[in-house]
Amino acid sequence: MKKIIPFLICISCSLVFYPQDIIGAWETSSTTKNGDQLKSVVIFAEGYQVLTTYDATTGKFIHTNGGTWKLDGDTMTEKIEFHTDNPELVGTEVSFKVRITANEIEIVDRPLKLKRLDDGSPGELKGAWLMSGRIRDGVTQMRDTDRPRKTMKILSGTRFQWIAYNTETKQFMGTGGGTYTTNNGEYVENIEFFSRDDSKVGLSLTFNYELIDGNWHHKGLSSKGEPIHEIWSIRP
Repeated sequence: MKKIIPFLICISCSLVFYPQDIIGAWETSSTTKNGDQLKSVVIFAEGYQVLTTYDATTGKFIHTNGGTWKLDGDTMTEKIEFHTDNPELVGTEVSFKVRITANEIEIVDRPLKLKRLDDGSPGELKGAWLMSGRIRDGVTQMRDTDRPRKTMKILSGTRFQWIAYNTETKQFMGTGGGTYTTNNGEYVENIEFFSRDDSKVGLSLTFNYELIDGNWHHKGLSSKGEPIHEIWSIRP
């Protein structure tokens, strides 16, 4: 396992020739010395990305890291905002050269390839979002999204992941993700990993969603069965 994680860090720090070409979700698989099958999924939104590794059979969470990204020619540079294995890397930048085709990403000089899962379609909510408020008992409570403590949700066309972290203290608080669908105002999450509670793996949660003045209103019951009405704002 110790040999796998540093290698996977490189995945999240690298990718592609044109920015629009990498938007979406990508995956690769690996096997531990114990024979466990691991899945690694990378989601790229405009300017932000996340990589997560989890057990493909049980959904047990293994690792996540991510932050901002930019492309210069064939060099991808990431500034790390969260990292579960090496929090000391938060705030640092790492660059890698990459090759990309329509359905595959390869890190130059490394025997590692990612297969495309989607290109940002068909999900209506693709992008990087920050939790910006809640509505409780009819009262709207907004929060400052510029503060170090963040809850970010990144969506491709078919995949989602939320991450709670603090860029100042470098603390990671939790994450969860999997696949999702949107249809006629209904948003459904199918949980494939959940760092705080493996028992949530396999659950499907249905919410109502609405875009109001560019903000995503997210209403329904949480994984704990508690009513929520969250407001998410697209991250600039």
